[in-house]
Amino acid sequence: MARPVNEINAASMADIAFMLLIFFLVTTTMDIDTGITRRLPPPLDPSQEPPDVKERNIFKVLVNSKDNLMVEGVPTDIRDLKDMAKEFLTNPGRREDLPEMKLENIPNLGEVWVSKGIISLKNDRGTSYDMYIQVQNELAAAINELRDELALDKFGLKFSKLTDQALIDAVQGAIPVAVSEAEPEDVGGK
Repeated sequence: MARPVNEINAASMADIAFMLLIFFLVTTTMDIDTGITRRLPPPLDPSQEPPDVKERNIFKVLVNSKDNLMVEGVPTDIRDLKDMAKEFLTNPGRREDLPEMKLENIPNLGEVWVSKGIISLKNDRGTSYDMYIQVQNELAAAINELRDELALDKFGLKFSKLTDQALIDAVQGAIPVAVSEAEPEDVGGK
């Protein structure tokens, strides 16, 4: 006579697997790619004419399909972009070839010079994602550094450390994010 085969009771295996699944779902963190944070301006009223911007107030940044960077028509290294953008936005010597500056009275800051400069960014459709992000990072770093410098000078804290919304608004008013990004085109050839 053959010996009976012992069966394994698998009824609780499904429960254990379900409990492990729940455990790992609860304890695992998920990275969320937030992308580039930039607030778009509100659309213009169709009956309103677009504002007239002087040529000297535009800082032209172009990236072609071969990831070559041109700033104001001059081939430029990505490492120089941040400093060039900072100089453009501050116009330290009040030069005629850099943007106009307007003396404004901003609450919590007093009278400060505010740039009328706009950074115009245009990419080719063939621009690599890596180069696009590098350019965005350099432009954002320029604005962040200018805001940090102003906040340190006026309040003794970096901009990122400010907690009072009125102070944050004051620094953002003095150094606005003025980046205009055009629709990509085939501007750099193949």
